[in-house]
Amino acid sequence: MKYNESSEDYLEAILVLSESRPVVRGVDIAEHMGFKKSSVSVGMKNLREKGHITVTKEGFIYLTETGKEIAEMIYDRHQTISKGLMLLGVSEDIALEDACKIEHVISPESFLAVKEYIVRHTPQN
Repeated sequence: MKYNESSEDYLEAILVLSESRPVVRGVDIAEHMGFKKSSVSVGMKNLREKGHITVTKEGFIYLTETGKEIAEMIYDRHQTISKGLMLLGVSEDIALEDACKIEHVISPESFLAVKEYIVRHTPQN
């Protein structure tokens, strides 16, 4: 499945925010991502039309099952790739920035291979 990069970023942001807040609103996403609220509104409209989120009349945003699947996939990629880059000696800032780019373009096959390699080579605590 291939999705729009900004849609994936929005879904990931909703997932991350929902883990630390009782509800997620457009203003929360805008603040988290450093975007204008108007840009987020357009993004949320697109995600709602695709069936990836629901928005209550109060403006609370929730991931649908498909939205959550996509968000979790992107979040897993982000976490795994950034961890792998840091294991290779890349600074945290650069690793996080690069992971955000790579997570959208890496094939499922390549990601699985990278993930398995990182798991095998991660020092156990």
